[in-house]
Amino acid sequence: MTSLARINGDADCGAAVLFDVDGVLVDSYAAYRRIWDRWALHHSLDPALVWTHTHGRRPIDTIAVVAPQLDPEAEYRLVRDFMADEGDAFPVYPDAPSVLKVIRNRRWGVVTSGRAPTVRQRLRAGGLPDPPVLVDSTQVALGKPDPEGYLRAADLLRTPPERCLVIEDAPAGIEAARAARMTVIALTTTHSAAQLTGAHHITKTLGDAMPLIESWLGATVP
Repeated sequence: MTSLARINGDADCGAAVLFDVDGVLVDSYAAYRRIWDRWALHHSLDPALVWTHTHGRRPIDTIAVVAPQLDPEAEYRLVRDFMADEGDAFPVYPDAPSVLKVIRNRRWGVVTSGRAPTVRQRLRAGGLPDPPVLVDSTQVALGKPDPEGYLRAADLLRTPPERCLVIEDAPAGIEAARAARMTVIALTTTHSAAQLTGAHHITKTLGDAMPLIESWLGATVP
């Protein structure tokens, strides 16, 4: 692991924190597993194989890889129909409100493979604030592991990529952040530590990552 202090240098008021959503702020693992299993079985595909291509990726990218013969946009509409059947099965993690409260006046945003209206709805339902910057799947030509989303968020925050700290849970997201020249903390909420070795730091939960986030921002808990 690499020291945050060595990467970031002295505390910098221009530093920023970028969060992935699913697996970081929202506990969507069980619901998405049901959705993708249902979609896979609908097309007589192997659910386990499909699932391995979903983490951190846009649904249309997953579909293009596991079923290139299908129309990704049409299939994404079907996935969204299955998603609607899940209702409110997308709770925020218990430590997310306290973490965002601490950094509410600092530079932060989210970079997600989902769509902004759905993401905002889930965050608000869990009592979380709207992100100052939200880069969703519709704002990029290429999804994770491409760095485009993270670079766009840094640009919107007027923060150099090297001053951005990313909180991720999936290898594709880690790869995207590293390609954007950002520092990454990985949470073991959806993957084992052995699968997240590309990150600079690994913690079990978002709450456990809070000291590292504060160190990056040079912040103290109010």
